[in-house]
Amino acid sequence: MAEIGIHRRAMLAGGVAAALTATAAATTTATAAPSNAPAASADGGAPVRAAVLEHRDQWTRATGLAELLRRAGVTAVPLDLARPADGQPEPVDLIAFGSFTNNDPRYDAYLAAHGASLSAFAAAGGVVLDLAQSDQFGARPAYLPEGLGAVRTDADHDTVHPTAPGHPLVAGLRAAGGLLFTGRAPGIRVSWETVQEWRSMRVLMACDASGFPPALLEGRHGEGRFLVSSLTVDKCFDASGAAVQPAAAVEDSVAFFAALAGYVRQVRAGTAPAVTPTPMPPETPAGPLVGHVGTTGARIWARPGLDAAVHPVWRCTFRTGSRPRRTVITELSEANDRTLLVDLCGLRPGTAYEFSLEPFTPSAGFTPLTGSFTTAPPPGRPSVVTMGLGSCAPSVPSHVWTRVRDEGCDSFVMLGDTPYVDSSDLAVARRKHREFLVQPEISRLIRSMPVWATWDDHDFGGNDKHGDHAGKASNRTAFVDHRANATFGHDDEGVPLTDRGAGEGVYTSFRRGPIEVFLLDPRWFSRTEPSWADPAKPTCLGRTQWEWLRERLRESTAPFKALATGMIWDDKQNPESDDWGHYAHERDAILDFVAAERIPGCFLVGGDIHVSRALNYGPRVGYDLWQFIVSPLHDRTIPSLNVPSPHLVHSAVEPHTFLKLVADTTVSDPTLTATWINRDGRRLFEVRRTASEMGHRA
Repeated sequence: MAEIGIHRRAMLAGGVAAALTATAAATTTATAAPSNAPAASADGGAPVRAAVLEHRDQWTRATGLAELLRRAGVTAVPLDLARPADGQPEPVDLIAFGSFTNNDPRYDAYLAAHGASLSAFAAAGGVVLDLAQSDQFGARPAYLPEGLGAVRTDADHDTVHPTAPGHPLVAGLRAAGGLLFTGRAPGIRVSWETVQEWRSMRVLMACDASGFPPALLEGRHGEGRFLVSSLTVDKCFDASGAAVQPAAAVEDSVAFFAALAGYVRQVRAGTAPAVTPTPMPPETPAGPLVGHVGTTGARIWARPGLDAAVHPVWRCTFRTGSRPRRTVITELSEANDRTLLVDLCGLRPGTAYEFSLEPFTPSAGFTPLTGSFTTAPPPGRPSVVTMGLGSCAPSVPSHVWTRVRDEGCDSFVMLGDTPYVDSSDLAVARRKHREFLVQPEISRLIRSMPVWATWDDHDFGGNDKHGDHAGKASNRTAFVDHRANATFGHDDEGVPLTDRGAGEGVYTSFRRGPIEVFLLDPRWFSRTEPSWADPAKPTCLGRTQWEWLRERLRESTAPFKALATGMIWDDKQNPESDDWGHYAHERDAILDFVAAERIPGCFLVGGDIHVSRALNYGPRVGYDLWQFIVSPLHDRTIPSLNVPSPHLVHSAVEPHTFLKLVADTTVSDPTLTATWINRDGRRLFEVRRTASEMGHRA
């Protein structure tokens, strides 16, 4: 659905905007050097001269890099975009890109044309400062020379800690309670898009006292330096030039750029301190994740964070109650992003198990990864299953995941945009999956119950992407690397694929007691061939997936059958085309098949639209057909997509929402109860149906 960056616009609404207006009136000047005053040169040479490219972004609507440099005594001129870094009309000592400048197409165009010149510029003794890049989901400053590296992540922070207090870029800055850049205007966070990984660079500031994640990195190249930062301390002025930060915050910004000017003079003079790279911290293990769990088997996934060459062989030990422990040996797969997948067999139906994962050869200081799950009740035996479902989730802490567990869910289905990837760079996609799975609340959930997943557009590659998306293979690789479904689409012969190699699509199905869920993939195959339902129109599912679905539906004996996709089953009524309304020929063919075959118990599930809805289409399949839409798990709703419909029964424009499905076959007429719940436990609305109302005959 809409890009994840929507939250930045939302943050500036209401009170935040008012706060910015108030602070703008409070400060229009700073107690620094007057604008355009030349800097006294410590090395006896010319004043520092900077070429600047900055951008008034759509979120903060603020700018200030050139003005702050001038107030700090630097001669600031616009970067001549037609010339390389080392060939500006007049020589410069500093090239500075302002925060969010990557959202200006001139930035990418300049790097495409002259990126290599930045290395030459630094090698000759220049300094390059690149401030925050927003919503690029793993952006790398591609101009960095071989040996240096930095990869940004989407996490935002409100604190900055000095990690190199004696460094000339840090030493003279005001600190309050051990923090830098405090007392800034609400809504303009001090650090946007921090760095997740780096190579051969020193951490000078960080968003946590631990030194991770970095907010300012320094790297040496030749005689010069590269500075990669997530700081937004340049966002100080509105379009009229009035300050949008309190006076003290503007002074802090001027002080930083004054320190930068002094640092540039040191680099130019060859007296800047040596760069001692900061090592990356040990990688946080991801998982374990309990994947597909049936009546007699289970799949367990983990990314332990250890080197596959050093610890290639792993053991999974599991047991139930006081019964003897059993062990299964598996291997860490370098090809699957140093993850492991272990299949446990011979389990007892409806039984609770505990397990642990550890290297076959012990590793000093490694804590075994532990988890638990309960196998599915045997088909046909009266039982109660409580399943959670949700879509559109952020890679940030949220107690919505704790609420899922507190509501008694024994399993969970991720319906897509779980997480937001928005890149087809394989390294970035893998990193986004890892960042999602290591969030504390998510980590507790995935290690304590079976979890199945499909994708929607943002984890498929980007907003409103379809099967003609060129980078989809990388996103599929990242998906199968980090999930443990029973199957992942099919191989090149159309056979359901149980391993994590190359394949087509990610569709799968599973049964848990009274519920069978068909997790369809409407992304991979869409627009790639003529439709099996109408050759004059494009396909959505593809013929192989359709034949698989038809066969599985015919074979299913589950009282309740969910046909689930990330996208909704009707028309969103917006300019995007990723909904079943645009593939109505195949949707209607599926429903016609259900009606013709008299398949009872079917209902539809969708997500994506950042609104939750329940719709009843009447006796479309021989009994009332319902669609349950649940979205979002995150905090960004889209009220405009709560469109009128004659079929609409309930709706809620509510953030942090999941769907709780309770299937109960212990009663004479089995029931399916769907309840939409927010993270604080508030019931939004509920739908309850009996088996007889869903086509089952007594």
